[in-house]
Amino acid sequence: MDPSSGAAWSALGLIVVANLLLSGDNAVVIAMAARSLPPPQRRLATWWGSAAAIVLRIALTIVAVQALQLPYLKIAGALALLWVGVRLLAEVEGEEEVKAEVTLFAAIRTIFVADLVMSVDNVIAVAGAADGAPEDYRVLLLIVGLATSIPLIVAGSTLLMKLMDRLPLITTLGAALLGSLAGQMFVTDPAVAGWFAVHVPVAGFAFGAGGAVVVVVVGKWLHLRARRMKAG
Repeated sequence: MDPSSGAAWSALGLIVVANLLLSGDNAVVIAMAARSLPPPQRRLATWWGSAAAIVLRIALTIVAVQALQLPYLKIAGALALLWVGVRLLAEVEGEEEVKAEVTLFAAIRTIFVADLVMSVDNVIAVAGAADGAPEDYRVLLLIVGLATSIPLIVAGSTLLMKLMDRLPLITTLGAALLGSLAGQMFVTDPAVAGWFAVHVPVAGFAFGAGGAVVVVVVGKWLHLRARRMKAG
């Protein structure tokens, strides 16, 4: 990676942040699946389960990034990413049944399968973050960014969840980031990018800001509505 490329470093940061923001539920699965193992095996289950899932996530994300070069798929991806951001704010967390495993292999298998099932959001978000990277470095940045996320997820996801509980602003900013990525992705779709470049030169900024606002407003409204329904 060219160390002088600001766009490359910026994209790498976005890839790591987007992956971490959506990895809180992965930390819960890791903790619950491995909690019955002895401490040494617990660490092995955490690392191997997370690493295996990240490797498959890298492959899926590379496919997603390549697919986003086709007309209209970025528009679909942008709409999906908007929903991911809205759900991040609107979600009312519940108790998820994750079986505590008693063998190392079973724990790794549980972590891998659960992480893979929950990776759709991550793949969409990370593909959107990588889309702004220089094309020559895109695959390398994906591999580096997602691989870097392994120790960060293992060591930091639980801390991040606690911070989100104490500082709701972090969740709001994360959701706004996803909304901004969605807006920018929308206007760079091959089907509409030429029109926006000619008629709306500031479309990237405008749609990015608009996406962030939409996610925060709709997400907060849905969250408040869900709380009222739950209280009633």
